[in-house]
Amino acid sequence: HMGLRVAHSSCSATASTMSSVSQVAACVSIVANVLCAGTVFIFPILSPSLAHKLTQPQLTSIVLAGIAGQYPCTPFVGRLVDQRGPRLSSLIASVLFFASFGLSAVEFQRILESPSGASSTSAYVLVLLFACGGFGTVFSYFSSLFAATRNFPAYPGTASGAVMALFGLSPLVLTSIATHFFADETGSPDSLQLVSLMKFLAIFTGVVHAVGFFSLKISNTAPVQTEDPDETTSLLANPPKVVAVNWTDLFHDRYFWFLFALCVLILGPCEMVMSNVGTIALSLPATSGSSPATQVQTLATANTLTRIIYGSLVDLLSPAAGSSRKQYLSRACFLIAPSVIFCVTLLFTAIGIRSRDDLWVLSVGTGIVYGATFTVLPSIIGAAWGPQNVGRNYGIISYAPLLGTTLFSYLYAFDVSSHAADGQVCTGSICWELTFIISTCAQLLAFCFGLGLLHGWKRLL
Repeated sequence: HMGLRVAHSSCSATASTMSSVSQVAACVSIVANVLCAGTVFIFPILSPSLAHKLTQPQLTSIVLAGIAGQYPCTPFVGRLVDQRGPRLSSLIASVLFFASFGLSAVEFQRILESPSGASSTSAYVLVLLFACGGFGTVFSYFSSLFAATRNFPAYPGTASGAVMALFGLSPLVLTSIATHFFADETGSPDSLQLVSLMKFLAIFTGVVHAVGFFSLKISNTAPVQTEDPDETTSLLANPPKVVAVNWTDLFHDRYFWFLFALCVLILGPCEMVMSNVGTIALSLPATSGSSPATQVQTLATANTLTRIIYGSLVDLLSPAAGSSRKQYLSRACFLIAPSVIFCVTLLFTAIGIRSRDDLWVLSVGTGIVYGATFTVLPSIIGAAWGPQNVGRNYGIISYAPLLGTTLFSYLYAFDVSSHAADGQVCTGSICWELTFIISTCAQLLAFCFGLGLLHGWKRLL
């Protein structure tokens, strides 16, 4: 009997050690996956090298395919990850990233070597390839989020919050790698070795996510949650008991359309700036330390810090329903605030930015507004229509930035192209001044929709 007890104790210790090692490996893969997930967001540092070969509408279409490609397949990916776990999602991301960036390297080389510039076929091919990269982003992000929340079920807020913060840092990390190791031989801060960089990204992201297929295991000691893990988890502690509504009921709720319109008007211009900050910088007089890469890094840092700080501020001043703490503000106020901040930022950009030295205002303002809106949005959706189908409802609302990004990105593209000479890069603030004036007016309209939500949902939020 003593021997059996010793053997059992030894087996238990070995199993515990193996479980700890497996969990550490999963943590490393979670971090690696999510830091690779934002690869499509570094397109602004690629666009200056392509600006002489592609038109602005073509550049906009390519980056729009990558960013907007995240949204249409989100419900499908969420269901797949819930049913099959994070490992398959990581493997699919590996294939999509490797194919997208590897084939993009081939297409970039063809474009750069062509004396006559890119053909329309090349532009269409790159749109398709970057759309695949956008799909890969969703699979990568969900694999990390699912693995984090399932491996640490006792700390879902911390787990999902950490993944969200790391996702915001992804463009910063990848841009730093690109500018340090793939700078153009001329030393210009606006140019990179595109082909070499894309080959590296294909191999690096492909390998990282392939490793995730083996290491993103769910700990056997982790109890299974009953709700799908998504980026709403961290903001839905102690949700109010609201009767769940059918998805068709949303379309008969006027406040759903208020929220949808607000997201179109705020997030659309945000992602327009994120997509095109490289060519915005290129249109302005160059100064030291003001390269497109610097703007991408600044925007990513502001986005990440805002997600961390704003979430805590919301919970402090507007506790979730059922909390014993005093509520100082409605959560709708935290949707109104980004519209005010962005209105000032965009207006200053339109009338005040004339060199790259001032472009940091646009980058910081956009990062703050983007991070703040996405941080508070899940909890508002859960409070308004119940926590039972918050993932579904969030997925429906996610089509708002898809619409807004498309509208404002093409507004920018055609505004720039209308001021550019044939075959030349547009220079000066005149290139995009009208776009930012219209976007400023959009924030005033978003502010009005926010006031409508504040009045209509004063008892819910």
